[in-house]
Amino acid sequence: MSAEHVEVSRFLSYVLRHRPEAIGLELDTQGWAEIDALIAAAGASGRRLEPETIRAVVEGSDKKRFALSADGRRIRAVQGHSVATVDIHREPKTPPKTLFHGTATRFLASIQAEGLRRGRRHHVHLSADPATAEAVGRRYGTPVVLVVEAGRMHEEGLAFFQADNGVWLTDAVPPRFLRVGGALGNELEG
Repeated sequence: MSAEHVEVSRFLSYVLRHRPEAIGLELDTQGWAEIDALIAAAGASGRRLEPETIRAVVEGSDKKRFALSADGRRIRAVQGHSVATVDIHREPKTPPKTLFHGTATRFLASIQAEGLRRGRRHHVHLSADPATAEAVGRRYGTPVVLVVEAGRMHEEGLAFFQADNGVWLTDAVPPRFLRVGGALGNELEG
């Protein structure tokens, strides 16, 4: 992705996931915004966006953070919202036996005591593979991969959902379903 596309992706993440009001944009309850309204609101706040650039960011993103509506006139972030009015309807889905969560080692003691909580976001985000989780953890410091016993959680009645980009979502992960994994999910002593 070009430097311009990275910058636009960050801007879209900010306004479509966290702060649409920062540019006077309104999202519907499913997180959708009209592309024309997004472009107008961005322009009124001093940022020029082109429809072609938006489409290129959506289509060129390896993380598939955004989706376009079937008619191509609306856009939304597929997960990671902290906007209270957005509540994307997803059907519960049976997760794989094991999922992974990447974090930084400095958060490990708190997570081991309290589990994974969603914080300002609507859900806890989990990866299907340890390499992705490790990359996420690296964004916050020295990475650690947590192995989540998702199959057992599901058996005990905790719901899982999957975003359009493949990220697994759940409300929380209690500590009893977590264990520390090493690089690429290898178990660590401790």
